[in-house]
Amino acid sequence: YFARVLRNTIMLNLYLILFGFPAPIILALSLNELRGKYLKRSVQTITYLPHFISSVVICGMIVDFTSANGIITYIINAFGGEYKNLLHEKDFFKTIDVASDIWQTFGWSSIIYLAAMSGLDTQLYEAAKVDGANKFKQLIHITLPGIAPTIIIMFIMRLGQVMSLGADKIILLYNPVVYETADIISSFVYRRGLVDSDYSFSTAVEMINSLINCVLIYVSNLISRKCGETSLF
Repeated sequence: YFARVLRNTIMLNLYLILFGFPAPIILALSLNELRGKYLKRSVQTITYLPHFISSVVICGMIVDFTSANGIITYIINAFGGEYKNLLHEKDFFKTIDVASDIWQTFGWSSIIYLAAMSGLDTQLYEAAKVDGANKFKQLIHITLPGIAPTIIIMFIMRLGQVMSLGADKIILLYNPVVYETADIISSFVYRRGLVDSDYSFSTAVEMINSLINCVLIYVSNLISRKCGETSLF
């Protein structure tokens, strides 16, 4: 199962990096431009809430929404689909997992970028306005360069988790029908170690996994330090 679990682990992480990593940055940039105090607080509260919901509850909601009578399945069928249970369709599993992960985490993850923006010098924006820079140019030439070190550090840390993916939500959502696209290293270790009681084999798999993550962190940090003089260590 090495090729299968490795492929699924890397693909899920790449999707999360490609779609999930920019999501909190975009949200933070959008919130930073909101001037209405109550509107801003309302949006922050709504986007932060999923972070405080248990993964078990989140997975229960996903199971209900994607069941044969679920609202998401109903919407897809209304547009011409013929699906009964989306979690039994192997082509849908990655999309469901990535979308739910983004929804649960992007609000909370935006806090660090909002904190970085709060430390930017307001005189830079005032000078840019005097020079005739609009909001978009201020975003490109002031805000993004100002929070670039934070983005780079967070990206390096995220690359160090490419081979790791929490098994809790996967285990709660997947089933033998979708193992081909849903089974990852962590869920494989869980089944071999705890279900099959093969502790030595599962420990070896997890150790190799951790070593690869360490190498990825070191290499990405080295590249960042050489190219942009910003590094984690």
